[in-house]
Amino acid sequence: MSIPTIRTATLNGVATIEIARPEKKNALTLAMYEAMAEALRAAQAEPSVRAVLICGQPGIFTSGNDLEDFMQRPPQGMDSPVFRFMEALLDCDKPVVAAVTGAAIGIGMTMLLHCDFVYVSDEARLAMPFVGLGLVPEFGASLLVPQRLGPMRAAEKLLLGDPFTGSEAAELGLANAVLPASEVVNQARRVAERFNQLPPGAVRESKRLMRAPQREQLRAVIATEAELFATRLRSPEAQEAFQAFFQKRQPDFSRFA
Repeated sequence: MSIPTIRTATLNGVATIEIARPEKKNALTLAMYEAMAEALRAAQAEPSVRAVLICGQPGIFTSGNDLEDFMQRPPQGMDSPVFRFMEALLDCDKPVVAAVTGAAIGIGMTMLLHCDFVYVSDEARLAMPFVGLGLVPEFGASLLVPQRLGPMRAAEKLLLGDPFTGSEAAELGLANAVLPASEVVNQARRVAERFNQLPPGAVRESKRLMRAPQREQLRAVIATEAELFATRLRSPEAQEAFQAFFQKRQPDFSRFA
């Protein structure tokens, strides 16, 4: 299966979902979210698939939402493509391995919080710049990032939107390892293929057990974030941030209280 910006293939028990829109820094459109959700559902249903690999292009994982597409058709509730993708990733009980060889911005970073293994390059740059766009964190980041980083480092990443390197991601526990860019995808694939030698039922049940303690809490947080995110999209602060982005200038929030 493929559309011009998402490529999928299954080889040796690994279903690969490749974000392939390098001319737009792999920015995600609603159609791309829909394609990724379908690919995850298909991998979940196919008995021969033992693991899922998500990757981008050399030098770019994804820059996050395509803002023009996003603003023209903002999410209208939990049935929108972006939330169907989130739900499919949350529901996937097979191991998900991410290979990040460059920038992972916004949801490009927050989706990594839901992967079982994350390998990043020494050239990777990650960021969650939601507040700077007049928005709030999404995809459970307001719960998971403080849990993993502690409240002070979480404030740096979520309130200030400070970017960080692949090495820092590994040090903070957001990635398994940092590698030279040329080795990241191969390492991620090697890890994914290891599940061909492991009992699939035991793998699925073990992943469920690991995720179960906060599964419902996480879903509730994602729903709350989604409601606030939709409200913030219509806010004057977000309008100023997006206008500044398209006009290639610094936003001015001085008039807001």
